[in-house]
Amino acid sequence: MSKKPLIVFEGIEGSGKSYHLSSVSKYLKKKKIDHIKLREPGGSLNAEKIRKLILDKKSNFNKNTDLLLYLSARSENIDLIKKYLGKKVILIDRFIDSTISYQHYGLGVNLNLIKTINNHLIKDIKIDFTFLNIVNKINMVKRLSLRKSLNRYDKFNNSFYQKVQNGFLKLAKMNKKKYLIIDSNLNINENKSIIIQKINKLI
Repeated sequence: MSKKPLIVFEGIEGSGKSYHLSSVSKYLKKKKIDHIKLREPGGSLNAEKIRKLILDKKSNFNKNTDLLLYLSARSENIDLIKKYLGKKVILIDRFIDSTISYQHYGLGVNLNLIKTINNHLIKDIKIDFTFLNIVNKINMVKRLSLRKSLNRYDKFNNSFYQKVQNGFLKLAKMNKKKYLIIDSNLNINENKSIIIQKINKLI
């Protein structure tokens, strides 16, 4: 594996993925290890514009439009990822698994359609490792209630998030060697330590 891996943080709302990505970024900065961090949707300037459109509480796109917007945002990030691939550690908040889990397992979009467009976009880009953060319903609701503002994807019903999380777990089961499941219902500092230990092995 490259010593400058591409590492993805996945999970549903309130699972702690963004917190842990930020924590890893601070750790790498302290160690003076070159890295970039991206988020999906978002990242590049154009992708951030698309993000605002997708997550706007007033937006009401159908599931196919949603998919195409997410993949459009990814398309705008590909050149940025390629620019640093193998040169810097790349940390991404959501990537391919989120598209499959939310759009296919959650919303029922055709899986082959998702894979066909996604494969066309990413081509030979490979994910080196994924941290999948899982959370129970009680903690998810509690954490969302603490947010200052909620976007459109923070407001689905609990059964939707359960389908999405189950989708993530199915994907992780298919490739166990490149996934670490983090139970975010447990102590956050213990999880932070577990993730940093794995990061040290990856880099």
